[in-house]
Amino acid sequence: MCRDDTDYMGLALAEAAKGLGRTSPNPCVGAVIVRDNVVVGRGYHRRAGTPHAEVNAIADAGSSACRGATIYVTLEPCNHSGRTPPCTRAILAAGIRRVVVGMKDPNPSVAGGGMEFLAAQGIEVTGGVLAEECRRLNFPFLKHVTSGLPWVVMKAGMSLDGRISYRQGAGGVITGAASHRLVHRLRDRFDAILIGVGTALVDDPSLTTRIAERVGRDPLRVVLDSRLRLPVDARMLQQSSDAATWIFCGPLASSTREAELTDAGAAVYRVGLDEQGGLDLAQVLVKLGKAGLTSVLVEGGATVHGSFLRRDLVDEVYLFLAPFFIGEEGLPVISGFGIDSAGAAARLHDVQVDRPGDDILVRGILHHPEDAAARTHSGCR
Repeated sequence: MCRDDTDYMGLALAEAAKGLGRTSPNPCVGAVIVRDNVVVGRGYHRRAGTPHAEVNAIADAGSSACRGATIYVTLEPCNHSGRTPPCTRAILAAGIRRVVVGMKDPNPSVAGGGMEFLAAQGIEVTGGVLAEECRRLNFPFLKHVTSGLPWVVMKAGMSLDGRISYRQGAGGVITGAASHRLVHRLRDRFDAILIGVGTALVDDPSLTTRIAERVGRDPLRVVLDSRLRLPVDARMLQQSSDAATWIFCGPLASSTREAELTDAGAAVYRVGLDEQGGLDLAQVLVKLGKAGLTSVLVEGGATVHGSFLRRDLVDEVYLFLAPFFIGEEGLPVISGFGIDSAGAAARLHDVQVDRPGDDILVRGILHHPEDAAARTHSGCR
């Protein structure tokens, strides 16, 4: 079967997806090398500091197969030296004659440089193939490289009437097994998972990734705890995990409690308060972004969800709806947030609906990555 550029870029995207959750602060990038309508090499970027997708694909193909071939790469090849040499030089040295690019590098200081260099060396360069699909795969990287802030995803499991617990102050399972499996696959792809101390006290969660068919990756655990109420014997501080636990508290939190939690293995950071007296979430995100974290999964609870929405800090939403009602005794998914003074609601775009088991998953975008640099949040700069 004779494939076209779109088909081969689709294969490169499949390669790129293998790096999800592993490459921060770098993007997920895939590459496929084709010669005489035959795929001769594949590669993807595995993690920051290791060879890029183009170099891995060239190594997979071998030097003789690359001569006169076409390479399909989801992101513009780099033309600058960082932890690794420029991929443009590796492409030239391999004798590749044509380069097909999914999307330009979003970094304003280097955008277009790799493609321009290759074209100046006589390489045929084609850009913009499956560009939107390539962008969507790297929304966290796109936001982080342009704003310094991580991509924020709000996730909640709830009943059809929007309740995340059966009673106020009580835990309990809402969604089904298929949704739970999907949530753990989500955790495997995120750099950090964030909850409020109220959720930590009620549920005592581990905040780890548990995937039956393979070993998952635990994200950094983040707890918003303005008064440092998290117990030192909390499960997340007593378990075996490669991921750290960060606790953000207010400026007046107890120094004694800070020392106790630090001794228990947590890292404690103090941030300012917002106008409602809660932790300044913008400062929290700046701290995470400066640490090279490009994505945060916000798992609640209701007050945390409301605070992120009120500050306009949510980029994407995952809502898992179980097929039953709980009623007014249950805790609503959002607390402390409503339609703004102009009467505008927080509306999702690019909405997708899926069916994990008997549940319904509604996901959508509140802000695209390119909006991040233009949006102004106090304390974000």
